[in-house]
Amino acid sequence: MAQPYVMTGLTAATMDQDSGYGLVPDAAIVVAGERIDWVGPASDLPSNYAGFDRQSHDGRLVTPALIDCHTHIVHGGNRAREFEMRLNGASYEEVARAGGGIVSTVAATRSATQDDLLASALPRVDALIAQGVSVVEVKSGYGLDRETELKMLRVARILGQQRPIRVVTSFLGAHAAPSGTNPDTYIDSVCLPTLEAAHAEGLVDAVDGFCEGIAFDTAQIARVFDKARALGLPVKLHAEQLSHIGGTALAAEYGALSADHVEYASAADAAALAAAGTVAVLLPGAFYSIHETQAPPVQAFRDHGVAMAVGTDWNPGSSPLGSILLAMNMACTLFRMTPAEALAGTTRNGALALGLGDCGVIAPGMRADLAIWNVSDPAELSYGIGINPLHQRIFGGAQ
Repeated sequence: MAQPYVMTGLTAATMDQDSGYGLVPDAAIVVAGERIDWVGPASDLPSNYAGFDRQSHDGRLVTPALIDCHTHIVHGGNRAREFEMRLNGASYEEVARAGGGIVSTVAATRSATQDDLLASALPRVDALIAQGVSVVEVKSGYGLDRETELKMLRVARILGQQRPIRVVTSFLGAHAAPSGTNPDTYIDSVCLPTLEAAHAEGLVDAVDGFCEGIAFDTAQIARVFDKARALGLPVKLHAEQLSHIGGTALAAEYGALSADHVEYASAADAAALAAAGTVAVLLPGAFYSIHETQAPPVQAFRDHGVAMAVGTDWNPGSSPLGSILLAMNMACTLFRMTPAEALAGTTRNGALALGLGDCGVIAPGMRADLAIWNVSDPAELSYGIGINPLHQRIFGGAQ
C-alpha cells in the first residue's frame, strides 16, 4: 500500500451538501490507501498527521473526480456520413432508406470483433479520464441479439481492467426492436433470455430501457423491469425524451436509480421521482444534436427536490459528445442549471444515478477519487467552452 499523504494549498469543493459547493478554503485532505481519511481547513489538521508526506498545490481547486453516468461508448462504426447527408438536405427517411440510423450502428457493432470494439472504445475512455472522470457508465444496446449484447458488455468490463477508471455496466437490450421484428416477440425471445445470460456471466450492474413511441411502451418495459427485479438488479430508464408516454412514472414506480433525458416530463413526474428517490439525468448533448426545443422541467425538479445528474450520452447517433466538461456547460446554457448544480450533477448526483455510495463527494471514508484543477472558482468548470483545466486526477489515492 502507498504511503499516506496530506494534500495542502487547495480550495476544496467537497460537494457534500444538498446545495452549493461545500467549499473549504485553504483546505487539507489526508489520503490513506484508497480512501480519504480527513478533510477540513489546514489550520485544523490533527497533530497525528504531522509526520505524513505533504503535497502543496498552489491554491488550486480540488473536486471529487467527475462521473459520467450515461454513455454508449462501446459500439462499432460512426454516423458522420449521415450527419453530412442531413446537412446536405436529406430527410431522416432518406437516411434510413440508405441504411442509416440505429440500423447502421447495429450492423457495424455486430460485425466488429471484441478486439475491434475494445480498440475503438479505449480512446473514448482516455478522453474522459483526461477530463477528470473516475467513473463511467457503459450501456449495451447496439447488438439487439444475444451474441453482440454480451460482447459489448464484456468489452465494457475489460475497459475497467485496462484503464484506471471504474466502469458501471447497464444492460440495454430493450433499446430498439430489430427491423421487421415484433417488439413483444423480441422482448420475449431475445431481450429477456440475453439479460439472464449476461447476469449469469456477471456482466450487468443495472438494467436500462428506451421507453418511447419509436422503441418500447410502458407495458413492454415493465416486463423487462420485472425480470431485473427477479434477478436482484436495479433499473434505470430512457424516459420522456421525445414525447410523454409514461416512462418517468414507470421508472418511479419501480424505484429506478434514474430516469434519463426527461425533456417531456411533467411536474407530476417530478413529484413521483422525488418520492421514489430517483435521479433525473439530464443529457444536453442529445437535446443539442437533435435540435430539441422542449427542455427538461428543471425548475419542477428543484421545487420537488429531485436530484439532477448530468451526462454526455456519448453515442454515435444523437449525442456524439466526448466531453463531460462541455456537457456541464451545455446543461447551464441550454437548461439553465447553475454551475453548482452542474458540478453536483457530475459528482454527488452522478454517483446516486449509478447507485454508488462511496464516491462523488470529498469526505472521510470515501474513495480518494479527486480532480485538481488549474482554476480557483468552481464555476469556471462550467463556464469554459472547449477548455480543459485539469491539472491532475487521483484515482483511488493513486496519483
